[in-house]
Amino acid sequence: MKQTFKRRLSLMLAATMAFGSVAFAATANAADTADASVSASNGLPEKIEDGAILHCWCWSFNTIKENLPQIAAAGFKSIQTSPVNQYKTPKSKKEALKSSSNDNGNWWYQYQPTDYTIGNYMLGTEEEFKEMCEEAHKLGIKVIADIVANHCSSDYSAISSTIKSVAGKDTFHPVSQITDWSNREQVTQGHLTGLWDLNTQDSRVQQMIVDYTNRVLADGADGFRFDAAKHIELPDDDPKYAGNFWPTVLANDAEFQYAEVLVGADRAADYAKMVKITAEAYGANLRAALSKQKVTSATAKNYRLTGVDAGQLVTWVESHDTYCGDDVPGENKYSSWYTTTNEDINRGWAVICAQGDTTPLFYARPQGSGSRIEGGSSSQNFKQKWGDNTIGLAGDGNYYSNEVAAVNKFRNAMVGESKNLVDVVKGGKLTMIERGSKGAVLVSLSDTDTDINTATRLTDGEYTDQVSGETFTVANGKLSGTVKAGAIVVLYIPEEEPEVMIGDLNGDEKVDIQDITILQRHLAEFKNEDGTPIVDESNPTRFKVADFNCDGKIDVQDVTAMQYKVAEFAS
Repeated sequence: MKQTFKRRLSLMLAATMAFGSVAFAATANAADTADASVSASNGLPEKIEDGAILHCWCWSFNTIKENLPQIAAAGFKSIQTSPVNQYKTPKSKKEALKSSSNDNGNWWYQYQPTDYTIGNYMLGTEEEFKEMCEEAHKLGIKVIADIVANHCSSDYSAISSTIKSVAGKDTFHPVSQITDWSNREQVTQGHLTGLWDLNTQDSRVQQMIVDYTNRVLADGADGFRFDAAKHIELPDDDPKYAGNFWPTVLANDAEFQYAEVLVGADRAADYAKMVKITAEAYGANLRAALSKQKVTSATAKNYRLTGVDAGQLVTWVESHDTYCGDDVPGENKYSSWYTTTNEDINRGWAVICAQGDTTPLFYARPQGSGSRIEGGSSSQNFKQKWGDNTIGLAGDGNYYSNEVAAVNKFRNAMVGESKNLVDVVKGGKLTMIERGSKGAVLVSLSDTDTDINTATRLTDGEYTDQVSGETFTVANGKLSGTVKAGAIVVLYIPEEEPEVMIGDLNGDEKVDIQDITILQRHLAEFKNEDGTPIVDESNPTRFKVADFNCDGKIDVQDVTAMQYKVAEFAS
């Protein structure tokens, strides 16, 4: 497993060794240099798609920053923010996620841009966004920003003159509401629920979005989610309305990009040729199976998008859209909060995250939310759904539950391993996801405990369930043990990675003058007595320790940085 080490030192000077040894006589012990040590125990992978995404829905930038250590400890490789652009500010500036009055700061305002600048009253300033990204990168966490490029606010007067003047009268498509969702031209050219639809075929509008996304990347983002993507035409659509928005906007330096292509997009496979897309139908099917307590291996691996490679998919058990949809009890119509419990979410998450071939996204439900109250009043269940009902707060703590964290870390440890799904018990009551011969996750939807003795690809030996601590045994190709009712069992042998203090080159648990001397000798090309290098660059751990400024090489700046650290000059 690979771990990214990154430090921010305000006094990172490329100076020569101007300070004498007296200036560095003081020793910085482990406690004094806590900010210069990084734990390797999270084991986050290198690539976003190899890990899991936490959707920090409606969290402020500062809230995300404060919770980054916990997010890393839960094994998430990346976080996804709500849209970071400017949008309509309600008169009262209230911050309710949801209320009966549109004069409140309800969450959907975030999807009604009024200007393509960074920062807004709900999430924070551009500077706070930059600081959040910087802190995330120190922990090896990547940042995905939500981009709303199909439309602007439904309130034309609230849209900035900057946007309106980009292409003058051609900035927006002519006003025509979508009435026929099977009509491709209407879906891509019409106004979605009254929102002003950007003329995405116009090169000036495209450049506006390119400039904006480049600014978001420059501020520290690593990738994008594109909202309402199926409403933006493709290059080979009907010539009457085809456009090159996607080839133009996607040509950037982002590490990871995906598009929200929801049910009803008759050209999903064509979008997937250019960008990763969402697998909404898969999530809906999985939730239905969970509610019936029946998830077979066939259900688990059927992503329900013909002609699209699994590696091009972003999957979820639920999304903010499925959670926040309006409930109509009279029509027996409910959003996913009502039909799917946190326990269901965790079991579904184990199914999608453990497989490893799609990129899974975990939606953090609102803080303080809870399960539906059977027979409860509308006001009672409103409270259950929206919890503390305040934009900016961290989500429900289920994202760092033992089950979710264990599955995330399993996924991180299994990068590159093939998958094999097995119905351990018929009827979808117990499914096993194996990854090569290194590990397996078992998901029970049974109401009773299950003793198993099933064929497995796991290497013979004893395995400790990373959730419960219970022991399972593999002997002669058979996995045996007891899977508790409704349990998630995570079996593999985690790599033990020691905590390494950056700069502690000689491994004595303190950063001192000896470490600096080792680096100085290395730079001067001194050798050990046997002729080997003083710093073994073939040893990843030793190299990371010596690469104090994390630029991928060992040079004078690393030595200077250590000198400042020992002299207590560093921030």
